[in-house]
Amino acid sequence: MPARLYVTDRIHVPANAIEVFAVRSSGPGGQNVNKVSSKIDLRVDLRGVVGLDLGALSRLLVLAQGHLDADGRLQVTSQRTRDQTRNLADAYEKVRALVIQALVRPVLRRPTRPSRGMIEARLRDKRFIKEKKTNRTPPPGG
Repeated sequence: MPARLYVTDRIHVPANAIEVFAVRSSGPGGQNVNKVSSKIDLRVDLRGVVGLDLGALSRLLVLAQGHLDADGRLQVTSQRTRDQTRNLADAYEKVRALVIQALVRPVLRRPTRPSRGMIEARLRDKRFIKEKKTNRTPPPGG
């Protein structure tokens, strides 16, 4: 049975919202790859995360959009090491980082207008470049 994942002191993923599968890893590893299931496939029901407000949950669903399985659960895999417990810890850390990233509210951009001095400076620079180009002499023989 998977363990509860604590994100912060108020936010956690309960154990019943997590499924863990151990599968055979790909890549190098010699005969060990063919014998040991060290790759971790972690599935998390994001709607089961306790302590998230609606804004953070919607940001989390947007962040996890490319990593959802057919049932709408977040799918995280880890095969960084040859050890199953370290891969499980790595998968938990990936989920924790994603939830923490969803907690950050984006700063809304307030549209501003350029100042009068900036507009005048831009137009002055444009006139200067225009004069510089019109005063150029044509190339010889052309």
